[in-house]
Amino acid sequence: MSNDALTHPTDGLAIGHALTEAATIAGYAPSIHNTQPWRWRITGHLLDLFTDRSRVLAVTDPDARLATLSCGVALHHARMALAAQGWQVTITRLPKPTDPDHLARLHVDGRAPVDLPAALHLRTIPLRHTDRRPITGAPVGPQELQAIAAAVEAEDTWLHTLTPGQVLELASAADHAQRTETDDTSWLDELAYWTGGTRPGGTGIPDAAIPDRAARTTVPGRDFGHHGDLPISAEHDKAAVYVMLHGRTDEPSDWLRAGEALSAGWLTATEHGVSVLPHSAPIEVVSTRQAMRVVLSSTGYPYLLLRLGTIDPADAGPPYAPRLPADQIIEQPEPTQTP
Repeated sequence: MSNDALTHPTDGLAIGHALTEAATIAGYAPSIHNTQPWRWRITGHLLDLFTDRSRVLAVTDPDARLATLSCGVALHHARMALAAQGWQVTITRLPKPTDPDHLARLHVDGRAPVDLPAALHLRTIPLRHTDRRPITGAPVGPQELQAIAAAVEAEDTWLHTLTPGQVLELASAADHAQRTETDDTSWLDELAYWTGGTRPGGTGIPDAAIPDRAARTTVPGRDFGHHGDLPISAEHDKAAVYVMLHGRTDEPSDWLRAGEALSAGWLTATEHGVSVLPHSAPIEVVSTRQAMRVVLSSTGYPYLLLRLGTIDPADAGPPYAPRLPADQIIEQPEPTQTP
């Protein structure tokens, strides 16, 4: 990481470097089908986050619910990068009601003490994995679950741990959602566009991250329409724990905050040796999303389902998904030419 922001705390150039690094770090964020549906703009002391509509799944995610959540993860990553470098930042979410794609504005106010928990998160961001293999280790312990839930709640979102009976309801919902979506040829075309192959374009899910056979799981994972190259165990993931991100209301601002909570929870999970696998299919279909709301006794709104499991420290995990280069997700002024 550049030291410019640390050695020149009041210099505008240093702030520009810090904002560029923050937006670059944000590019590590997970997103549905690895679409990376975010765009950043740097102007002086401002870092603005926008939805990139060209990378929103029009069939799977027509209201940009999951794209907004994905952008929320990127926003939290950027927040951690700036806090870890010792910058005080004011965040305005959805700053322009007339522009729903303008999701957030970060304003650098000046220097602040380095945030040590943020510094730990910053080191964790490049290490985070999406692992679609069955869970074969021990169940996640109560202390780890408590730490993850606390990180989520700090972002004004909540984590509900599903009971065994509710896991069966989730399994039924996931299966129904998958069958509903595969009946739609336009959905199949969209899935095929974003998954498989070697993904030289920097987006999508490569075959190297897709299991080479159907996994034995209680809750069915995403059916990508073909097997990939990721070797998986033949064991059943009976030790998996399923949780639900949820909140009081169901508006774009909530989806954005849910993404920030997902980032905080996922980074905390990684630091505690816990893997995270999102299950978005039950959220993508209206009927199954409503079924997941019933699990909450209709007192809240589900944003995403997650599978948790312990990580073997000796296991390097599956390969990382590709990432877009920074110059494709960050807009900034051309440098001023000196006469």
